[in-house]
Amino acid sequence: MSIGELINGSLQAYIAVSFLLFVVGLSIVLMRRSLLVQFMGVELMLNATNLALLAFAKWRGGDVSGTVLYILIIAVAACEAAVGLALIIGLFRRLGSTDTDGADALRR
Repeated sequence: MSIGELINGSLQAYIAVSFLLFVVGLSIVLMRRSLLVQFMGVELMLNATNLALLAFAKWRGGDVSGTVLYILIIAVAACEAAVGLALIIGLFRRLGSTDTDGADALRR
């Protein structure tokens, strides 16, 4: 894959960038203990899948259904962000930390 392909936007380049973003997000979720950082990793993974979706929609010839699905996913991600941040803030207020071990202590 050359620099020219990345600039022109071939399907393989979009998928490679999407895969890289997804792997970075997954590694953040698996390696970090802070719920806020894990939440950002999940958002990064969601954006990586959106990038792949738009790349395939462009590859199909600019299919409108891919763009509509992208907008729907962005709306769901906004709702997920609001609920997720509210839960993290509630956990921080209750325990004083956003560590995942503290979230496990709420079961008891």
